Amino acid sequence: MRKIIAALQTSVDGFIEGPEGELDWAMTEDEETWKDVFAMFKSVDTCILGRVMYPEYEQYWKAVLANPGGPLPLSGKAATKNEIAYARWANKTPHIVVSRTLDKVAWKTTRIVRDADEIRRLKEQPGKEIYVIGGATLVGSLMNAGLIDEVRLMVNPIVLGRGKALFKDVKERKSLKFVRAKPLKSGKVSLTYRAQS
Repeated sequence: MRKIIAALQTSVDGFIEGPEGELDWAMTEDEETWKDVFAMFKSVDTCILGRVMYPEYEQYWKAVLANPGGPLPLSGKAATKNEIAYARWANKTPHIVVSRTLDKVAWKTTRIVRDADEIRRLKEQPGKEIYVIGGATLVGSLMNAGLIDEVRLMVNPIVLGRGKALFKDVKERKSLKFVRAKPLKSGKVSLTYRAQS
């Protein structure tokens, strides 16, 4: 059975975005963070994301491919070499958007599934690991359904005070087994936990 990994950026106080949806604090050109991301990709062949996150995700990474010199949506800057490498990987990697309301997706490698049962069936098919990009609502739903096998958090050295909490949609306590902590020169800490049944 394939492993589903939720890998997300978070603040020290557990938020994945600021109160107005700000992500600038997590969008840093940190070589060690990108090294972690690209290492994970060697074992991943499918990405999952939620309906709310999908439009901006698609817009941003398609813009990186189409106009790497920028200015790009969200950042207003030119793409970095790591963003270009990620965009190339994302452009050829199958993506699944979990949504009950979305009717169509524009990105050629993307398809829509409606619920956790379809994700469960995907998990049972042969293949490499599955990477949950986000957002928080999807991560909560997949955790509630018992489908997340591993949680990887990149904890950023910032306190946001308020915003969108990472695990706000998890309905009951979930035990995790510590696997690894890796401090980075940037002050970030990469944490890995395995879900316990």
